Amino acid sequence: METSLPALPDPELVLIDGMSIATYLLEPEGAASGGDVVICHGTPWSARVWAGPASYLSRKYRVFLWDMPGYGRSTMDSAVPVDLASQMRRLARLLEAWRLDRPHVVAHDIGGAVALGAHLLHGSDFRSLHLWDIVTLDPWGSPFFRLVAEHPDVFAQLPEALHAALVKEYISSAAAKRLSPAWLEALAEPWLGEVGQPAFYRQIAALSAEHTRPVAERLAEVRCPVRIGWGRQDPWIPPDQAYRLQSLLPGGVDVVEVPDAGHLVSIEAPREVERAVADWIVDVAGASERP
Repeated sequence: METSLPALPDPELVLIDGMSIATYLLEPEGAASGGDVVICHGTPWSARVWAGPASYLSRKYRVFLWDMPGYGRSTMDSAVPVDLASQMRRLARLLEAWRLDRPHVVAHDIGGAVALGAHLLHGSDFRSLHLWDIVTLDPWGSPFFRLVAEHPDVFAQLPEALHAALVKEYISSAAAKRLSPAWLEALAEPWLGEVGQPAFYRQIAALSAEHTRPVAERLAEVRCPVRIGWGRQDPWIPPDQAYRLQSLLPGGVDVVEVPDAGHLVSIEAPREVERAVADWIVDVAGASERP
């Protein structure tokens, strides 16, 4: 059994529109940064799932991560909207608060829709995009998603032990192979207790394809180089979505499949993800220097 997992530093809280967002910064030690990388997580995760790749990338780059409101160590106040349209606006505002000039962006799951929305709908400029197993194209949302969306208040009242078992089973279903007990506990922990349990069902109920369709309709307008990564055994979003995305994005977009990974690529195959992202950033930089 694993006794330690990749961890992030203590968060710095940033106020955007009066709400508290947990942000994290990792930097090279004793060396100049080769650029800025922003990482956007998905659901029901937090920035924690990208702690390993973030640490690796921070050897050469400044790496910025955030927990979207409603997730991780950011506010879970029930009054804070957690729909995708709101998260897209928040990312655009957060990039301004960080004063970043065209960062490389790595985005996973609904984080892909959020990053694309900030770029296409709110004018955020990126140096590049590396999209991993993202939620953008219809159809998305499992029968479980639809059931929760119809009855979030009922699910929020489940007995604590039954809720914990449901959350862990749901999290486990994202991976191609069994997650370690340490990771399973770490991923479930934010969604337990008086605050976490209703927040878990609230964020699911707020997610709608209504907010991804405007992004999907404008994919041809993406203004930066893009690479797509996917877990070949993703049980939530099959790899054919990667090739549908490829056909809708401009330019020559590569698709990189990770053979033994499911939806949680950054945990299931961290070394492959680290190398893929690092190589991609070098490729983008090299392309900009060619005559």
